[in-house]
Amino acid sequence: MPEIQYIFSQHGAEYLSRHNLPPHVCKAVRAIQNCRAATLGGHIDACDECGHIKISYNSCRNRHCPKCQALSKERWVMARNDDLLPVPYFHVVFTLPEELCIPAFQNQSEVYDLLLKCSHETLRELAADKKYLGAEIGCISILHTWGQNLNYHPHVHMIVPGGGLTSDGKWHDSRKKFFIPVKVMASKFRGKFLYHFKQMKLDWYGGSQELNDPSKWQDFLNILYQKDWYVYCKCPFKASNSVISYLGRYTHRVAIANHRILSVKDTVVSFKWRDYRDGKKEKVMTLSVDEFIRRFLLHILPPRFTKIRHYGFLSSAAKKKKLTLCKLLTGAKITTKAPEKLSYVELMQVLTGRDITLCPRCGKGHFVSISGLSPPVAV
Repeated sequence: MPEIQYIFSQHGAEYLSRHNLPPHVCKAVRAIQNCRAATLGGHIDACDECGHIKISYNSCRNRHCPKCQALSKERWVMARNDDLLPVPYFHVVFTLPEELCIPAFQNQSEVYDLLLKCSHETLRELAADKKYLGAEIGCISILHTWGQNLNYHPHVHMIVPGGGLTSDGKWHDSRKKFFIPVKVMASKFRGKFLYHFKQMKLDWYGGSQELNDPSKWQDFLNILYQKDWYVYCKCPFKASNSVISYLGRYTHRVAIANHRILSVKDTVVSFKWRDYRDGKKEKVMTLSVDEFIRRFLLHILPPRFTKIRHYGFLSSAAKKKKLTLCKLLTGAKITTKAPEKLSYVELMQVLTGRDITLCPRCGKGHFVSISGLSPPVAV
């Protein structure tokens, strides 16, 4: 099956030569091109029984590489097992209106950070109101910037336990349906986001430079204030353990997975996508290679930007004390032992049920590393 790596290997260098892209975007392209290739070096393993040799090349470990995210996702998901509470969990989505796409793309770090913070603060403040819950909640927020067709679509997925800690240290369950009406969330999110957005020092490029004109800027803000912003909440999960597998679908996902790519012929790429505006029908989209690469690169995050964040009693600062209290109050299992950090071999054993060090030739021996392979020296 065709892969992102193949597309970048065949067409990435030419694309980079024709476009003046930021260094971190170029770095991501080259990392995907060279993932598990001799360019990054590797190691030689030999069977301790029959001497059979196996050469393995190193992964790029770039967070935008579809090959490198599977194990990272599994490690992250396994580490979250101990954070689960025996309560309903809700999936909430906060989306920026399309008018904000250009400002967001031209000011990614600032706007993405604001989107994550305002979506959390919206939930936190409304949940603290006794009208809705009257308690402190916890949540995990995950930034995504793409839609199914790879177009630019900044939004945040939030996984929220159905309940929280009251000021007197008790657990308060939420209603069976989500405890905050989506229209209330959307209205507050809009007001909170735009309040901070107006005070930000933003960079404008191309046609957006007209927003430096105060009257144009005010017209732009008026449109955003008058528009209904989109917030969505799914029904609660039937069991808390299903939250983990569900989370894995969002945490380490890249703009498009390899399995969705159907074909790469000459300069054309075809891939599957789901049209949510047309009854979630699965369709096939065909783009030129240049347009496919352009859309993929829209979603390369700024360097060192944290796209997965934990808030409330799930934050690292409060987790040790408050999450433990939540577990006691909800009857969850409490473990004093830190989650075991599995090696690559151990993790593959858990996930696949087989020993990947077993020699395929003799079926008795195991591979052991005998030497490393350095990347080739540029001449």
